[in-house]
Amino acid sequence: MLIALYLVFAVAATARGVVQIATKFDGAPLAYALSLFSGVVYIAAAVGLITDRRWSRPLAWAAVGTEMAGVLIVGLLSILDSTAFPHDTVWSRFGAGYGYVPIILPVLGLMWLWQTRPIAARD
Repeated sequence: MLIALYLVFAVAATARGVVQIATKFDGAPLAYALSLFSGVVYIAAAVGLITDRRWSRPLAWAAVGTEMAGVLIVGLLSILDSTAFPHDTVWSRFGAGYGYVPIILPVLGLMWLWQTRPIAARD
């Protein structure tokens, strides 16, 4: 279920960002660039969670950690300085436009990564 959510957000955020940048970038360049960036982060998280390579877990940790920081920073800034974010991003207002799933998803992702870490790393 977690990976399915990451895949859905990867496609949705990336597509949204690409369309926004291609059609109306001048209206809110920061918001639209952040939408595309969030899509890239979701793609990286999904790849890191799905694959089983030496680089997969570090990629997943980096992507999900970036996602957590992004949703907290963008969420807070979009509330404190709404003029900087005239249009919403996926992470605006902590993901309010997406039912707050963007703030819950990295928490679940980090918990899953922690719970499934290799046995040698647990000691």
